Amino acid sequence: MLASRVFSLVGRRSISTSLCLRAHGHGVVKAEDYTLPVYVDRRDVPLPEVAFVRDLSAQQQALKEKEKASWSALSVDEKVELYRIKFNETYAEMNKGTNEWKTILGGVFFFLGFTGIILIWQKHFMYGPIPHTFSDEWLSAQTKRMLDMRVNPVEGISAQWDFDKNEWKK
Repeated sequence: MLASRVFSLVGRRSISTSLCLRAHGHGVVKAEDYTLPVYVDRRDVPLPEVAFVRDLSAQQQALKEKEKASWSALSVDEKVELYRIKFNETYAEMNKGTNEWKTILGGVFFFLGFTGIILIWQKHFMYGPIPHTFSDEWLSAQTKRMLDMRVNPVEGISAQWDFDKNEWKK
């Protein structure tokens, strides 16, 4: 009995000190307590731990009192209002698609376009013309020179050339 009393007092003390913080010379400031349950609208958690509306107005309190009686006496609008006190969204509202994909796709296309503009600018202003060694005439002359020199005759380019027929082997 004594141990449970001590632990309950210590627990209350730790909770009360976590709610209040000392501000630098400005007294005590209330801080948000993240150990208390919070409301969450999620499909995988159908019943949140707390109601959506915590501080009820006078009209909502009267409706909650009326709720304790027979539900057949409640109108459809009152039932919907009671639902909205407990929950923020219905499953249909949670499952409804959003237009967020348009924003994401627009952002992706914007950055792709911006990157394309940067690449075009770099090609135009930073890089010079393509070297003459990439032309077809140069490449064919280089290949002929390699064949004349018999470069890599075992497995390379000279092994693929038929020197008698003067054409590539089939």
